[in-house]
Amino acid sequence: MALCYRFARDKSEAEDMLQEGFVRVFDKLDLFSGEGSLESWMRRVMINNALKYKQKYVTRFNYSEIENYHVHDPSPSIIDELSEGEILDVITTLPDGYRTVFNLYVIEGYSHKEIADLLNIGESTSRSQLVKARTLLRDKLTKIIRLAG
Repeated sequence: MALCYRFARDKSEAEDMLQEGFVRVFDKLDLFSGEGSLESWMRRVMINNALKYKQKYVTRFNYSEIENYHVHDPSPSIIDELSEGEILDVITTLPDGYRTVFNLYVIEGYSHKEIADLLNIGESTSRSQLVKARTLLRDKLTKIIRLAG
């Protein structure tokens, strides 16, 4: 559920993704080769399902190309002051394209090439979406810390 929630706009959408994902896992179980862990295979199926769900039910991601876009990384102290749940809640507020690339790169460990192939976008688009996501997250997290402090 946590994996689906990271890609969804809200809990209801995450629940739909999860249900469809488990149906897909059971339908494709005969394709599991036994190499590697079942958990890793299921994770991959769930991620692919979440991406397909978004393509099917949600308007197309709004990606834009930005070359040579740099940003100063946020201070580690911002993250240290928030719980995992609070950070996850902020991630879910990101626009679809930013959130998807952020989740795939930062949380799931995909490369920009893999993300580009999965989402049918350019590698530079993946990089720029990640930079924009990090910038927006930094700004939102900083605002939360200031309001709490």
